[in-house]
Amino acid sequence: MRFHERVDEKSRMLPWYVNEFISKKRRTLSPATLLNYCHDYIIFFDWLLAEGYFNGDRTDIPLELLNGLTVQQIEDFLTFLQFRLDNSPLTVNRKLSALKALFHYLQNIAETNDLQPYLDRNVMAKVELNQVKEDQEAIAQKMSGKILWDQEYEQFREFVAQGYGDLYKENKRRYHFHLQNRERDTAIISLILGSGLRLSEIVGLDVDDLDLKKFSARVIRKGNKEQYVFFSEQALLDLQDYLAVRKARYKLTDQIKALFVSSPMGPKGTTRRMTPRAIEKMVEKYAAEFGKPALSVHKLRHSFATRYHAENNDVPKLRRQLGHSSIQTTMIYTHLTNDELKRAVDNMDGYPSKQTESE
Repeated sequence: MRFHERVDEKSRMLPWYVNEFISKKRRTLSPATLLNYCHDYIIFFDWLLAEGYFNGDRTDIPLELLNGLTVQQIEDFLTFLQFRLDNSPLTVNRKLSALKALFHYLQNIAETNDLQPYLDRNVMAKVELNQVKEDQEAIAQKMSGKILWDQEYEQFREFVAQGYGDLYKENKRRYHFHLQNRERDTAIISLILGSGLRLSEIVGLDVDDLDLKKFSARVIRKGNKEQYVFFSEQALLDLQDYLAVRKARYKLTDQIKALFVSSPMGPKGTTRRMTPRAIEKMVEKYAAEFGKPALSVHKLRHSFATRYHAENNDVPKLRRQLGHSSIQTTMIYTHLTNDELKRAVDNMDGYPSKQTESE
């Protein structure tokens, strides 16, 4: 199912004015962002129901209720996110930002037939985001132990392609499931490691989005921007291996355009586009057996970016490749590859680092 179809499905589970907001934002926000908004809004409106602020269905929650919410009630909701749902301060900020966008629309943009705003009062404007005081250096250091380095890129790819199957040759179910999907799984891993694409961009790819002659893929980036992103030669080879078996292996008709599809399931043996969670679980499975359980889809993207910067030292090009709106986000990878600082600290006490001794 394409992202926009999932957005339609989720938005129908929300009040009419939220549905209207989602519809208005389709021109400026990516389907992946809108889907995240819908999930965040469902959590918020379900919390209102659980707290007894409205007796009825989620879709029937009136604008009047939002108009009368207090700052303390919103603070209670944020506390619920952090301590009951175990959301990090950054995740709480993201959910609060989604609500701020909705309430801003209801007060300052939407209007009734009488030219009156939907809301007279915007409580979200009175609530501040969490102050997250991690600098880029701290973020980089946290990330460094959770990504692939040096020979691990190819080692992990080889493990997905062959090593995992060798590990479970005695387990017929796991072994045959790996044989069924290893070309697909290797192509996904190789494409992320060879391009730095986001999870939503990988999920949204159709076969027709690939240009194998130009080593590029057409993707819809954040902000609903279309862009052609290059991938590596190894990714090309793994994609070709997967495409050679894709149609027959997954029993596909010409009408199914999704690049990465699930194994045939159910009595009819139907297939569908892989979901974001399916790809996440696939990566988690291989990462755990490979010995790097912290590795995730996003960490594979970080791995690509770190390697790209180390080999090319071109932040503007890396920014474009990753689709970052701000160059400050891309600058994190300059900290991940800053070995000079470590050598300087090592030398302070008269103990040169191993790298210095070998130079």
